[in-house]
Amino acid sequence: MPSLRSLLRLDLRRLILLLTLATALLTLANTFYASYLVQQDLLIQESLESNRVYAVKLAASTEHFLAGTRQQLAYSASLLPGQMQDEERLNREVDRLRLQTVSFNSVFVVDASGKVLASSPQTLQQVGKTVQSHGALQALSERRPLISAPYISALGNLVVFISQPIHDRQGNYLGYVGGSIYLQQHNILNTLLGEHHYKDGSYLYVIDRDRRLLYHPEAARIGEVVHGNPVIEDVIRGQDGSRRLINSRGVDMLAGYAPVPSTGWGIVSQRPTASVMAKLRSLMLGVLSNAVPFSLLSLLAIWGLARMVSQPLRQLANTAQHLDSPTASEQIHRVRSWYYEAAQLKRALLAGLALLQQKIGQLNLDTLTDPLSGLLNRRGLQVALEQWVRGGQPFAVLALDIDHFKLINDNHGHEAGDRAIRHFAGLMRDCSRRDDVLCRSGGEEFVMLLPGTSLHSACQVAERLRQRTESATAPNGIRFTLSVGVAHWPDSAHEVDGVLQLADQALYRAKREGRNRVNSAAASCQP
Repeated sequence: MPSLRSLLRLDLRRLILLLTLATALLTLANTFYASYLVQQDLLIQESLESNRVYAVKLAASTEHFLAGTRQQLAYSASLLPGQMQDEERLNREVDRLRLQTVSFNSVFVVDASGKVLASSPQTLQQVGKTVQSHGALQALSERRPLISAPYISALGNLVVFISQPIHDRQGNYLGYVGGSIYLQQHNILNTLLGEHHYKDGSYLYVIDRDRRLLYHPEAARIGEVVHGNPVIEDVIRGQDGSRRLINSRGVDMLAGYAPVPSTGWGIVSQRPTASVMAKLRSLMLGVLSNAVPFSLLSLLAIWGLARMVSQPLRQLANTAQHLDSPTASEQIHRVRSWYYEAAQLKRALLAGLALLQQKIGQLNLDTLTDPLSGLLNRRGLQVALEQWVRGGQPFAVLALDIDHFKLINDNHGHEAGDRAIRHFAGLMRDCSRRDDVLCRSGGEEFVMLLPGTSLHSACQVAERLRQRTESATAPNGIRFTLSVGVAHWPDSAHEVDGVLQLADQALYRAKREGRNRVNSAAASCQP
C-alpha cells in the first residue's frame, strides 16, 4: 500500500493534472459566472419587456372598455330626451344598461336639478333623492362626458362614475345618464384586469393621476394613495416603459407600465425579481448538469495525455537515480521519447552517462596505472590476477629487473633514470601481445602476465625481451641489461602468491648467477 508521503509527492503527471484541473475549474467557473450574468440580464430584460407589453395591452383593453361604456351611455342619452317623465321607460333603460354588458355596478338617470329619476338596481332606493356625491355633482356642473376620479358615494362605496349628458333637440341640458363602478367590489375591472395566467407572484394594479389605487389584487389596498414609487410617477406623466425597483412594501420587482390616455390612469404589471432568479438558478443547474459529464470526459482524456507526456520523463528520472547500474544505458535507450523535450533530455542523459562512465573509467585506470611508465601498478596487477584466476585462465609470470639501475641514477641523475624506465616500458610493449598485462611493480622491477602461455613459451618471450633490452640504447646513450624470472600458473604452483614468489626466486637466482639472463621456476631458460 502506498505511503502518505508517496501519495502527496508532486511529480510531473500530478503537476500537469493539477494545473489542468485548476485551469479547467477556473475556466468552467468563469464561463459559468459569465453565463450566469448574461442569462440574468437577459431574463430580467425579457421580463421587463414582457411586463411592459402586457401593461400596454391591458391599457389598450381598458381604453377600449371605457370607450365602449361611453358609447353605451351616449346611445341611451340619445333615446331619453323625450322620455324623461316616463318612469317605467327610464327604469327599463337603466336596467338594460346595467345588465347588458355588466359594465356598471349601478346606473342612474338624473335631471338637471340633480334629482334621481331612475336607478338600477332599484334596491338602492335613490329615486326622488337629490344627488350629493362628488362624481354626481361634478357631472351636473360640467355637463359633458365625464369619467370621475375615485370618490366615496352616498352609499359609502369607493366608485368611479362615468356619465353622459342628456340634451333635447334644441340643445337644452336635461340631465345625465351615468354608471358607477364600485372599486372595492366585484366589477368589470376585476374581470378585465384580474384574470391572468402567471403563477409566479406576478400581478398588476391600476393607479389614477392622484396616485390612488383603483385596482389591486389585495382589495384592502384599493383607494390607497402610493408615494415614492418611480414607476407611478412615470405612468401618471403619460409615459410607458419598464424598470426594476423596490416597491412601497420593500420587495424587489420588475415592472412594466402604460397609461390609459382618456382617463390619466396608469396600469402597472410587475413580477417579483426573486421569481426570475429562481428560474435563472434552475437554468444554470441545467447548464451545470449538462456540462459536468463532458468535463469529466475531458479530465479523463487530460489524465491520459498527462500520463503519455510524463511517462518518458518519469522513466528518465527513475533511471537517473540508478546511473551506477550496469544496465542504465540500456534502460535509457528503451525510453520512448516521442516529443522534442524528452528526446533532448534523453540525449543529454546518454551523453552525460557516457561522459561519467568515461571519467570513472579514466579514474579507475589512473588508480591502476603507474604514472611514470604508463604500465599497470601493483593494484592493476592484482585486479588482472583476480579476474584470470576467477575465470580459470592459465598464465605465465615474468618477473623483470633492470640490472644495476642504481648506477644509472647515481651516474646520470634521476631524470635520466626516469627516461630509462619509460624506454624500457616501451620495449615491454613492443615485445607483448594485446592481451598481455604489463606492470611496474616498483622502482626498476616489472611484471608481465602472459595469458594462455606455457612456461617454455614464456621463457622465449623473456629471452627476446632480454636481448632487445641489451641491444637497445636508452636516451642519453644509456645502455642496460635485464634479469628475468619465469613461473606458470597453475603448473608452477596452485596459489597465485606462490607463483609470484617462484618468479621472484627465479629472478633473484638469475641476478646471483651474473645478471642479464632468464631463469624459470623449473630451471634455467638459457638456450
